[in-house]
Amino acid sequence: MKKFKVNDNCISCGACTAIASDVFEFNDDMQATAIEGANVLEEMNDTTKECAMDALEGCPVNAIELVEE
Repeated sequence: MKKFKVNDNCISCGACTAIASDVFEFNDDMQATAIEGANVLEEMNDTTKECAMDALEGCPVNAIELVEE
């Protein structure tokens, strides 16, 4: 199964949370993170999947990854 993850490159710009708030949020340290349970590509509806992919492609520092787990 493929999941979205945010790596340590995150600069907390907020682009991902603005584009795909159903998939990404800020944690207590103000770092973006993928919402556990909402980050599974295969379980997303088409609209959420499109927004999550837009967030991945739009991240200015390539902090979003789609990983196989």
